[in-house]
Amino acid sequence: MKKMWRNWTVVTVVFLTMACGNTNTKVTSEDSPTAGIIHISVDESFKPVMEQQIKVHHSSFPNTKIEVSYKSEADCFRDLQQDSTRMIIVARGLNQQEDTFFENQLSYPVQYGELAYDAVAIIYNRAGKDSVFTFEKLRKILSGQTATTVVMDGNSATSTVRYLRDTILHGTPFGPNVVAAKNSEDVLAKVAERADAIGFVGLSWIGDSYNATQVEYLKKVNLGLVECTKCEEKGLYARPSQATISRGQYALSRPVYYILKENATGLGTGFMNFMSLERGQLIFRRASLVPAKMGFSRRTGTIKNAD
Repeated sequence: MKKMWRNWTVVTVVFLTMACGNTNTKVTSEDSPTAGIIHISVDESFKPVMEQQIKVHHSSFPNTKIEVSYKSEADCFRDLQQDSTRMIIVARGLNQQEDTFFENQLSYPVQYGELAYDAVAIIYNRAGKDSVFTFEKLRKILSGQTATTVVMDGNSATSTVRYLRDTILHGTPFGPNVVAAKNSEDVLAKVAERADAIGFVGLSWIGDSYNATQVEYLKKVNLGLVECTKCEEKGLYARPSQATISRGQYALSRPVYYILKENATGLGTGFMNFMSLERGQLIFRRASLVPAKMGFSRRTGTIKNAD
């Protein structure tokens, strides 16, 4: 279950000296897949769906306590270096440097793998004019060649910022028109107030039609259409959805990874299994993400219209 999808573009994480104390994160005698306490760090762009995962897990296993911190992707990786953090949920796996680093420090391999597929959604104000985006148009907007204000979910430490820089700008810097919000919720609020702005958020924040808060947001912002780069027919566009992600039609899709430090079968393994099996995968599905463990395939497809 480790070393999957190594072809995702990654960002270098500068490793600091490991925190003082024993770096071998071992489960205690009180720790088991269905009992105990662990601390995990989660990429903030996955907060809505992970809150549901943890809520259902706690109700199913009342002898467990998963203490969660929602942070930027870079901060999650920093937390993984600490003894207190056993698991992180982020938008990429480990690169070779990181994999080797942790195995040398821990004396056992770190587990990681995909749980689901998410998307980076483009949102725009209901009164806004920008609704259809080619990759070239996105490159010009993000590099500052157009006057459109772009609202991100933080600074360069977030997974959304990293993903867009790698995928659209290929490592070049953002333009001065790109501004940072406090978090994903703040991105939604700012774009809802400004007709001249677009924003980028994880689909988990805007795609769940069962979530009353997200339904209210969709009364104030729209989801942009993005050029389908894998479609055989050119000039086709797609909005982010479970269907367009699974068929390879929405170009700004990305994985949801777990990374787990555990050298015995403890609560971290139990929670990972919960998210990987039927109930956890159905929670991802209900949130409009694509489950990675339920037989959904990602393939090149064609679409007949923009919807």
